[in-house]
Amino acid sequence: MAEGAERIDEFMNEAGVFFLATVDGDKPKNRPLGFHLLKDDKLYFGVGNHKDVFKQMEANPYVEIVALVETDFLRYYGKAVFEETYDMADAIVAGNEFLQGIYNDETGFKMAIFHLEEATAEIRDVTGKINESYNF
Repeated sequence: MAEGAERIDEFMNEAGVFFLATVDGDKPKNRPLGFHLLKDDKLYFGVGNHKDVFKQMEANPYVEIVALVETDFLRYYGKAVFEETYDMADAIVAGNEFLQGIYNDETGFKMAIFHLEEATAEIRDVTGKINESYNF
């Protein structure tokens, strides 16, 4: 599992920005994200607990993340599981000046950290051919 998580982390680092897809009722929603963290062989992501995306993920935790590097793309999909405490989020925010401007006592916003379970990551080429596949 570590090899797969490291490979996906590497691909996402190269992509820089990636997209998180959720469902709002029966309508698809997609938004760009940039934060991810590889820790203990798991990839973690964060969204604001004040945002619609958080509410959508609570209602339907099955999500998909897509990233693009040149003509290859990543599809990473599964069930989002949120951390039960904000310890990890607080440590991440403390080390990031940009995030401190969003998630602080004045705004009252908190970053909710999640990882994917029951997950599959596929790196595909422009034709759709799966070149690499990992299950988590």
